[in-house]
Amino acid sequence: MPTINTPSMSRREVQALFAEDLKRVEKAIGTDTICSVEAVTAISHHLQKSGGKRLRPALLLLASGACGYTGDAAIRLGAVVEIIHTATLVHDDVIDKADVRRGKPSINLRWGNQTSVLAGDWLYMQAFNLALRERNFSVLDLLIELTQMMVEGELMQLEWLGRLDVTEDEHLSLVHRKTAYLFSVCARLGAILAGADAKDEQRLGDYGWNLGMAFQLADDLLDFTASERVLGKPVGNDLREGKVTLSMILALKQCTPAERESVRRVVTEQSYDAAPFRSVLGLLEKYGAIERVRVRALDYIENATAQLTSLPESNYKRALYSVTEWVVDRES
Repeated sequence: MPTINTPSMSRREVQALFAEDLKRVEKAIGTDTICSVEAVTAISHHLQKSGGKRLRPALLLLASGACGYTGDAAIRLGAVVEIIHTATLVHDDVIDKADVRRGKPSINLRWGNQTSVLAGDWLYMQAFNLALRERNFSVLDLLIELTQMMVEGELMQLEWLGRLDVTEDEHLSLVHRKTAYLFSVCARLGAILAGADAKDEQRLGDYGWNLGMAFQLADDLLDFTASERVLGKPVGNDLREGKVTLSMILALKQCTPAERESVRRVVTEQSYDAAPFRSVLGLLEKYGAIERVRVRALDYIENATAQLTSLPESNYKRALYSVTEWVVDRES
């Protein structure tokens, strides 16, 4: 981790900064996702109760606070970004044919694909309906571009599903669209609400983007290294579903033809029967792929912290620094 002069805050101290506001965000989500169709309301509330770290609204709240804004619009847009994120989870589970999300039956398993897709669509539209009430074109422009990026990411992932020749650049482009740009938008929205100048908005956006890249690389590693109990879904699920993430991309560059064939069988058979999970994990360890991805994630974290130097000193700025310390070394 980079050395910085700003002293770190504990998780409890950071959470205390936005705890009350986050409760208001939760209340707004609960109120604003009530639909005249009972199934949509049930799905929305099921997802809200199923947990989740609320990283995206928390990032928006911290960024706005770091720029000197703590008004109600941050609550409303915090709800918007979380509803957009929730919509992507619903669609992801349908596309991935997932059975479990955060340790509980997935939405598509419980309500079926058709209802789930339409519920995800409704959540997207409701998020934009709420954002429109801010009457701020800068906010709408960001959210429209974000949604297009995320859909592009889904399409790219579908196109590359099952491919063992996905390159590092292709995968990082996917991470940019599916995860990092949302983090960037959350931080930029905080700056926009505060009326920050263009440079501070860009720096906060770059902070969020680098944080999001590191978060997703670490998340991909957890799919191999975490326990199923902590992860909330089966380990090794990404590869089983045909998603080749960065650690596997790096290992495939060095592995033998026989080792490559074992990975191919997992992807094509969507099972670890022919090549046990432990042996696939052994490949990543053999070629140092896990540690190399972890180092890459730490590079993104260093880039993230470098963006914060121009912000005025405050507990919110300290919190943004502290968040970077938890992204890579985590269990879930």
